[in-house]
This record gives sequence, C-alpha cells and structure tokens, in this order.
Amino acid sequence: METFTIKDIARELNISTSTVSRALRGSYEINPETKRLVMECAERLNYRPNPIALSLKGSGTRAIGVIVPQIANYFFSQAINGIEAIAYNRGYHVIIFQSHESYEREVANVEQAMSRRVDGLLLSLSSETSDVTYLRELHDKGVPIVLFDRVSSELEVTKVVADNFKGAFAATEHLIQSGRRRIAHLTIQPWLSITQERLAGYRAALEKYGLTYDENLVRYGTFGPNEVGPMVDELMALPVAPDAFFTASDRLAVGCLTALRQRNLTIPDDVSLIGFTNLNVAELLSPSLSTVVQPAQEIGQVAAERLIDLIERKHRAQPVGTVRIATELIARDSTRLPEHIMARLATASPEDQKSKPRDFVLSI
Repeated sequence: METFTIKDIARELNISTSTVSRALRGSYEINPETKRLVMECAERLNYRPNPIALSLKGSGTRAIGVIVPQIANYFFSQAINGIEAIAYNRGYHVIIFQSHESYEREVANVEQAMSRRVDGLLLSLSSETSDVTYLRELHDKGVPIVLFDRVSSELEVTKVVADNFKGAFAATEHLIQSGRRRIAHLTIQPWLSITQERLAGYRAALEKYGLTYDENLVRYGTFGPNEVGPMVDELMALPVAPDAFFTASDRLAVGCLTALRQRNLTIPDDVSLIGFTNLNVAELLSPSLSTVVQPAQEIGQVAAERLIDLIERKHRAQPVGTVRIATELIARDSTRLPEHIMARLATASPEDQKSKPRDFVLSI
C-alpha cells in the first residue's frame, strides 16, 4: 500500500506543509474550511501520522494509557472504539489495561502505564476505588489525566460522563407514566459516581409524581454472576411487592430479566423492567428490553480529544470541568402498558383518552 505524507496533502491542495501540519493538529490558527479540506484529503489519501517520527520531535511517546474495569463490558468496548478512533487520527497509539473491578489492579495498571512513559491517562474507576490519592499525586506532578464514566469529585481533572441524572429520571418517569407505583432500583456500589447520579434521578422522578422514596426498594450489588436472583426474591417478598424494576447496568438488566422469568413473573404484565445500558441485543431479548442508552463511543471520543489537547497544551484547550453527554430513552415491550390497563383504556371515553392520558393511567 502506497504511503502518503504531509507533503502529498500539501501538493494536492496547493498549500504549505506547515499549514497542513497545523490543520491536522487542530490548530486555532487555521480556519475551519481549510481544516475540513485537509482532513478530507488526508482521509482520501489514507494518510496516517507516523508515531515514531512524531515522538522524535519532542519528549513524548505519542501513547496514551486507557484503564477500564472490563473490556468485555459492551459500554467500555464501545468507549475504547471512540478513544482509538481519535487517537489514531491524531497520531497516538493506545495501551489498554483492565482493572477487573479491583483497586489494587487499577493502581498496578497506572504504574505499568507510567513505566511505559505514556503521555497521559484515560481512566474509568473500578468498583472498589474510593481512594484516589494515588491519582491526585500523579496529577500534581503534571501528568495529564481525564476520567470518564466512573469519575471522582475529589480530583480536579476533566471528566466526561453520560447525563446519568436525566437518564435515570427519564427511565423512572417512563415507568410511572405507564402506571407503576412501586419501582425497585437495582444498582451497584453506593460510592460510585454513576450510582449516586442515577439514584438521584430516580428519587427526583418519584418526588415529581408524589411517590414516597422507599429505601427497601433499593438494592446495591457488586459484580457477582449470581447475585440478582436473591435480590429479586427479597424484593418480591416485601409486604407490597414492586411492580417495576429499574436497573443501573447491563449485567443487572440481563440478570433481572432472567431472574424474573425463572420465577414465572410475566414482563410487563406482572412487572415492568427498564435498564440503563448499551446492550446491543436489547431489542432481541424476550420481551425486548426498554433501556436508557449511554453514548459510549461519543464519551470515548470526547475524552480522548480532551486528553490529547491537554497533552499538547493547545492554546485553546478546554478548561477543566465535567462534560455531560445526553442519554436516550428507548421504550420497548418490557415497559408497555399491562393488558388490564390496556383493556381499561380501550373502554374509556374519548374525552378521557384525549384529555390527560397520562393522568388516566396513573389513576388506575
């Protein structure tokens, strides 16, 4: 395969090599139209930067370390796709580590990444991580760090996350508007940022509709393979059992679906189920799973852009802050109206159906 260089792009567009170089780096000195033409030409010629040549121009290795809890998790695999796409186009290569939800392994991963002289770190914290002192020490030494998805408020670094509060609020509101009153929430460790934000959204939706928050309906799990069944048993044994489940992760959503079916509970006639996932087979499940989708690939792309901007100390690098990316609620069969409510709606007067259908459902 023929290899094209910056000189080829410059010759193709009849501009200088320095202009091409600055455009490829995203320099603020180059106008947007020129950047667009350069990027299109680079794509057409299949131009790719040479990380080794680039590293010779400075002290950097043109490598970034990415540490995630588990690559097999669909959210993280999609986020990594986004990270690699941006890194590749900007002349960086990616070294990926898995913490396997272990704090000790996470620390070891960071040490290993630094021993390889990466230029910066992208991290999503493990479920065991509550102490981020080791990261603060690295940050204080000037190591560029960006956190994504699972983040810590104790670090003054850029964070890129889904809008967990609004996503959880939308999921809970959707269940309420489908006539559900006793909504159980299955989530993960309480100290994780995503847990706190999704729990807050769940509570806010209950409050909006005048429903009392009941701690007995909330269960915190780890990442064990067989833990969902006992949680479902405990919840269904309550004096007033839940009529809906809102789960805060892919694993919990699938585990809850399996546990409910094993206990001969019909979804959604007996209970509704909605997840907070990026599960790519959600619509193929039986019943198809309603879910709040996180923009995993976009989160990875934005996180990588922010980190590389920090590494390169760009003149217009974004200030430290939290970037929240919108989620999307997709309603499927697992939260459709139960048959008895559908029958009640079918016999309602036209005035009731047209005026306030949501209030009508809530009053049943």
